[in-house]
Amino acid sequence: MGTGLTEVMEEVGEDRLVEMTRRWRFFGNLIGDAEMVLAKADLPIARRYAELADDDGSGLGSEVFPLIEAEFALTREWVCRLKGIDELLDGEPVLQRAIRLRNPYVDPMSLLQVDYLRRWRATDRRDGELERALVTTVKGIAQGMQNTG
Repeated sequence: MGTGLTEVMEEVGEDRLVEMTRRWRFFGNLIGDAEMVLAKADLPIARRYAELADDDGSGLGSEVFPLIEAEFALTREWVCRLKGIDELLDGEPVLQRAIRLRNPYVDPMSLLQVDYLRRWRATDRRDGELERALVTTVKGIAQGMQNTG
């Protein structure tokens, strides 16, 4: 999204993008939804998931994750600029606080899930107990994030 906003800005200018964010309900909602998703994202944990892609020796996770981090940072910068805020969800303090309070409970489930995925793959996906544990972490994370993450 950050790359796309940069390209649009080069065509129409930043002032026009700010105006679109404020006056065009669809675009404003799009930026607001992106803000919420960015605020819920946890890049250190996402890096752990990306490392799973390296388990096969491909190096794909190590190769792709820096691109994800850079796009995340660019998108975050654009959302804050367009909304005139310093931090994500500054205009939504209740949601901002809820996410900060929720993370200490969701993060351990995410870390467990990464471990379970690694262990389950090591069994050629034949360990039913680990599979059930994985499904439980999926449900717990989705519940905690209030979406499917």
